[in-house]
Amino acid sequence: MKKWYAVIGDPIAHSLSPFMHETWFQENGIDASYIPVQVEPFSLEQAFHSLKLLGCSGFNVTLPHKRSIIPLLDGIDETAETMNAVNTVIRSGRNYKGTNTDGGGFVQSLLTKQPEGNAKVLVIGAGGAARGICFGLKRAGFDDITITNRTYRRAQELADETAAKSLIRADAELQLGSFDIIIQTTSVGLAEGEALPLSIEKLKAGTLAADIVYNPIETPFLKKAAEKGAVTLNGVGMFVYQGAIAFEKWTGIKPDTESMIQRITEKLGGTYVNR
Repeated sequence: MKKWYAVIGDPIAHSLSPFMHETWFQENGIDASYIPVQVEPFSLEQAFHSLKLLGCSGFNVTLPHKRSIIPLLDGIDETAETMNAVNTVIRSGRNYKGTNTDGGGFVQSLLTKQPEGNAKVLVIGAGGAARGICFGLKRAGFDDITITNRTYRRAQELADETAAKSLIRADAELQLGSFDIIIQTTSVGLAEGEALPLSIEKLKAGTLAADIVYNPIETPFLKKAAEKGAVTLNGVGMFVYQGAIAFEKWTGIKPDTESMIQRITEKLGGTYVNR
């Protein structure tokens, strides 16, 4: 019987996950399909039961359901429990269990540019993405992590949870030149005319500036950082690697990530540079 997988979210039409997973199924000779499913928050429970009833083989979860899906599942693993968020659901018999591949996906992408963990890291933002990234960085050996956020209380809370440090935004701007890696995890600054999440005037040349957003491929934050002489890392790598971890959990096969990064980069109008 043909297997089928899905991604649920609201909105979901923009997602490139179907393109990515369908390509990997074809490349690996797997008779399976992957579809996007628009699920509004009020209908999440009904949608989940429909997925189960129709025999979904596994699915990805994106905003705004990464936390609200948890009580509906038959269980979650340690990674999802630590992050209090699920982005991948795996079917085992009649059970559906959750995990989270976001942090691991980001770290795999980061390690292509920064193979050593002895760097001083600033994380901008204190939401679910920042949480996953902080835990992922810690597991990879990055111990010197500082979190800043527009609402300082949230930065402080996340820092306490992840054994990191926190800074108010003004102090982070003043000390920006002391960081080796700056990771932008918010959606602030994407709208036309909107200010960046913090001023990067004091950013030093050679700093690695990363943004988790993959569309647009060059965010205003990355563009400004490049003008200041930073090395930049967009969100395509994180997107592909987190998807590859999910794909392997579903199928037992490691897909071709390098080719997919190239395909998605070019699909979004960017220029692929072989690393």
